[in-house]
Amino acid sequence: MFFVDTIDVEGLGNRGYLAGGERTAVAVDPPRDVDRVLAAAARRGVRISHVVETHLHNDYVTGGPDLARLTGASYLVPAGARVSFARVPVADGDTVDVDAGLTLAAVATPGHTPHHTAYVLSEAGRPVAAFTGGSLLIGAVGRPDLVEPRLTGELARAQHASVHRLARTLPDGTAVLPTHGFGSFCSSAQADGDATTIGKEKAANPALTTDVDAFVADLLAGLEDVPAYYAHMGPVNAAGPAPVDLTPPAPADPDEIAARLAAGEWVVDLRDRVAFAEGHVAGSFNFEADGKLATHLAWTIPWGRPVTLLAETAGQLADAQRELVRVGIDRPAAAATGGPAAWIRDGESPASFPRATFAELAALDTDGTVVLDVRRASERAAGRIEGSVHVPVHELHHRVGEVPDGTVWVHCAGGMRAAIAASLLDAAGREVVAVDDGFDAAAEAGLTVVTD
Repeated sequence: MFFVDTIDVEGLGNRGYLAGGERTAVAVDPPRDVDRVLAAAARRGVRISHVVETHLHNDYVTGGPDLARLTGASYLVPAGARVSFARVPVADGDTVDVDAGLTLAAVATPGHTPHHTAYVLSEAGRPVAAFTGGSLLIGAVGRPDLVEPRLTGELARAQHASVHRLARTLPDGTAVLPTHGFGSFCSSAQADGDATTIGKEKAANPALTTDVDAFVADLLAGLEDVPAYYAHMGPVNAAGPAPVDLTPPAPADPDEIAARLAAGEWVVDLRDRVAFAEGHVAGSFNFEADGKLATHLAWTIPWGRPVTLLAETAGQLADAQRELVRVGIDRPAAAATGGPAAWIRDGESPASFPRATFAELAALDTDGTVVLDVRRASERAAGRIEGSVHVPVHELHHRVGEVPDGTVWVHCAGGMRAAIAASLLDAAGREVVAVDDGFDAAAEAGLTVVTD
C-alpha cells in the first residue's frame, strides 16, 4: 500500500507532498520550513529517499536542498533548470524506485516553465497519482508568463500540449496533485474544489476542452499582476537557498524601534486591523499575521529592506517568521511582543485612525474626501465606486504622492488590504479612514458602482 500526505502552505496557496510506502518516501516540491516534512515522515515511520522539484519555483523559496542535506536523500531537479548546486538532473522518462512496488517516473511538461517536469507515482506498474506542479491544476493550469515575456506565447502553447499529454497517457482514475492553484499567483485561476483526477479534468478543465488557439487567447487575457517578489524567488532557488534559521530575533525596546523607523527601516505590526487602528507605533505598517502575510509584505516592501516585527505574542511572532522565510525574508532585524504601551517611548502616545463602513461613506459630505480603491485592476474592472481613485495596495508605498489631497477613505474587497493601505498612508502623514467592509455593501449603501 502507498500513501500520499499533503503539506499545505495556505498563506502562499501551495502544496507540497510526501508519498511512499512502508519504509521509504519521496518529498515533492517541499516548502522552505522543512521541519514540517520531516515531522510527516516521522509520523509515517519512513525515510525520505528522494526529494524532487517539478520546476524552479517563482513564488516561494524551496526547502529542497536543505531537506536533501538533512536526510541524505537524492535531490532530483529537471535537467533543463539552470542551477549552481549539485543535484541529480532528471529527464523525460527517467524513473526511480521509491519503495517496494512503488516507482516515480518523470514526464516533461513544459509550459509553466520551459523545464517543467511532472512525476507519476505508480504502484505495481499502475499509475495512481500525478504530481503536476504548475502544469495541470484543478480546473486550470499554471501561468506561462513568469519566466520571460518573449517566451509567454510559446509557453502557453506548450502548456496546452503538456496537459493533453498527461490526459492522453494516464488513466482517468489517476489522482492529480498540483503544487499551485490554492491561492498562489502562479496559477492562471484558483482551484474549484480540493481534489481531482485525470478523468474529472478531461471533462471540465478548459485546457482539455478548448482548442489550442482559444485556450491561449483566454489564458493570456486573464493573467493577473505578478507579485514583485517573484523576481527574486527564481534566482534564490537557482543558487540554492541557505538553511532556515527560525530562532527568535533580537529583542527591540522602544528606543530601538524609534531608531529603526528614523533610519527608514520597516516596522511591521502583526496585530489585527482593529487593534492597529485603535493604537499603534507612529510610522509602523499593519500586515495582519492571519492575512496572507508573506504575499502582501513581500509584494509591498522594497526588497532587502530590514524588517522589525511587532507581535502580540511570541507564538504570533514565530508563526510570522515561518511564513516570511518561505518568501526569502529570512531574519527579522529585531522584534518585540506585547502592545503599543511596550513599544513607544515615555511621553509619546500611540497613533490611531478611524474605521468605517460603506454606509458611513455614503452618508458623508464628500467635499474634500478622496475614495481610494486599492484592489487589483481585475477586481476594479468588475465594479468600482464612481469617482474613486485607483492605486493597487502593492504599488501604494511608492505612489503615495499620487493620492489627491484630502481625507482618504480607503477600501478594498473586504477590509484587510484597506488596513494595509491605511497604515501606509497614516505613516506618510495623511488623514485616513479605513473602510472595513465587504465591497458588495457599497451599492447597497447607495454609492454609485460602475463597471468598465
